[in-house]
Amino acid sequence: MEVVAIDQISPDQVILFAWGFVTINATLVYTWLVMGLLVVGSIVITGNLSSERTLSRWQNMLEVIVGTIRSEIRDIAHEGSDTYFPFIATLFLFILFSNVFTFIPGYVAPTSSLTTTAALAVMVFIAVPMYGIAKNGILEYLKEYFRPTFIFFPFHVMGEFSRTLALAVRLFGNLMSHEKVIAILLAVTPLFFPVVMQVLGLLIGLIQAYIFAILAMVYIASATQTHEETEHKPKKETEPVKI
Repeated sequence: MEVVAIDQISPDQVILFAWGFVTINATLVYTWLVMGLLVVGSIVITGNLSSERTLSRWQNMLEVIVGTIRSEIRDIAHEGSDTYFPFIATLFLFILFSNVFTFIPGYVAPTSSLTTTAALAVMVFIAVPMYGIAKNGILEYLKEYFRPTFIFFPFHVMGEFSRTLALAVRLFGNLMSHEKVIAILLAVTPLFFPVVMQVLGLLIGLIQAYIFAILAMVYIASATQTHEETEHKPKKETEPVKI
């Protein structure tokens, strides 16, 4: 069994258990912890839902979260918010709760690991064509890669990979840099200022979860709506030339 200091550059390097080829690091443990809390919390909150006028605080909070996420999806996709809601809401809540627990001593956000952010970005990378094909069909979806001409095919492919990389690196860089700044401030000024930074860190975690979910929805919407816009765009009528 090998233990590495918690202030390593990534929670992947914090080895909590190692036996043969089986290695469990902080990234895995805290990822399972967040997923477990989300599953248990959702079961507990949804187990006593009521349609009465007087609702519990937990149900009120849940309805506010669900309503807000659906509203954001509707503003971007304009339709089919229920189709995209499970995926987008899961991304948002997982990243949010992964980030907000950073005030707990010894906790390391799994989103400060590049492996976690890369996995989330790959999920978006896979979800975009899946939703696009489900909406427009595989042939119509693939046609988008050759518009306006076939010359643009490699550029469309590079765009898919580059935005996936950007999603992963953006989330990883912001969360990792925040944790390192907090660690430095705790070592230099271990009193009031780090508390302020922790509060600011919670706000940053919320913003990062929101940005990641919104960007994922934008990518999905572009894959499902591009064909419709090009097909249904009204053609300009040619006016007769006056002599």
